[in-house]
Amino acid sequence: MFKVLGERGLPVARLLTPRGGPALQAVRGRKSRTDPPAKSKEGRIKVPPPVDPVEMVVLGERYTEYGLIMRALRLEFKEEVLRKKYEQETGSVAEERARQDTEEHRSLMAWNDAENRRMLRIRQLRVHNETEEAELKKQVAILQREQQMQELIKEKEKEILQLQEEAKNFITLENLDQRIEEALDNPKNYNFAIDKEGRIVKQTVLK
Repeated sequence: MFKVLGERGLPVARLLTPRGGPALQAVRGRKSRTDPPAKSKEGRIKVPPPVDPVEMVVLGERYTEYGLIMRALRLEFKEEVLRKKYEQETGSVAEERARQDTEEHRSLMAWNDAENRRMLRIRQLRVHNETEEAELKKQVAILQREQQMQELIKEKEKEILQLQEEAKNFITLENLDQRIEEALDNPKNYNFAIDKEGRIVKQTVLK
């Protein structure tokens, strides 16, 4: 061991330490990669400490929550710092820009209100026209139904008149004898043949 001497020829350790105690602290050296393991640890097997799965889940959730909170705080602080810096550097410009944004917003809102009123008038006009058109179609449908009903009534009246005319030739108990005598006096021969035009071409003679 080498000793470092001072100006008076005394070791530096004695100069730095009171009462002649040790001046240098003993430092434990490290083993090299080629050194064998200690004899007391030759048969030792490293076993990791037991881990509670519930505790791991809770710790994972807490670490995740902690990371999210810290990230949000960092972003909040960063945004605040940048906003203050921006306001300090461009205070008047920011005020002018805010005023312009306010004016633009006001003008856009006015345009939006005017557009809404215009669309409302168009929608009301369309609804009015659709209502009138539906009413007109309804009136036309009513008139058509009335016309069809009138035509049906006329057709039924015509059928009734025709039936009344035909009823005059019906055979009843009152004219049964008369119709029998007329049939005997005027016999009709229905044994005949007709052509495609409906003309009688052949007929037998009644006997």
